[in-house]
Amino acid sequence: MPPQPTIQIGRLLRAGMTGFVAGCRVSQVDAPSFGALVRAPLTPSSAVFGLIYDIRIEDDGLVKQLVTAESVDEHVIADNRINRNVPIEMSILAVGYRESGRIYHLLPPRPPLSLDTLYLCDEAEIRAFTGTERLGYLRFILQAQDAPTGELLAAHIKQAATAHPDPAAWKEAATQEIIALLRDDYASLMSILSALAEVQTYPISHSKREQP
Repeated sequence: MPPQPTIQIGRLLRAGMTGFVAGCRVSQVDAPSFGALVRAPLTPSSAVFGLIYDIRIEDDGLVKQLVTAESVDEHVIADNRINRNVPIEMSILAVGYRESGRIYHLLPPRPPLSLDTLYLCDEAEIRAFTGTERLGYLRFILQAQDAPTGELLAAHIKQAATAHPDPAAWKEAATQEIIALLRDDYASLMSILSALAEVQTYPISHSKREQP
């Protein structure tokens, strides 16, 4: 059986095979973060996993009026943030799925449904999905068209590493997988390694890099 739901961070607004969009209230904004691994149910025994690559707070008529006012009472701001009906929208890149207890780094057999609950993955799920022998899901990030690839990889690696017993070793394994995947795209590799350098605590090894 799959793990029991942990932290609920929103509900799905729309979904496709390669990703989905979820919404949550402003008061829930402290739960999700850029690069976080999340999951949504497909069936009672399966779920799709994804990475948050964009978070948007949409405006509405009231906000447009308030921003042009000379002064706004703090109570009005607090009330608007807590009670406003326009949700925060989170865009999520699909990176794999779980079926009957087995994890696949492939696109799911179908997208999740609207109003399905979105959950933040706990450390056990992160370790299971991002094990050093199973890093194939990183190709989805490298192939993403709408996501800021380097920054998304850096944010995800920084967060996911903390779930592993040896964070530095896991970061190194993830970096080497990225180098292998981008061995034929030197320009993209250098750009991404520059972003990854911000979350590394040791020199990045280029031993697997191939010169163009």
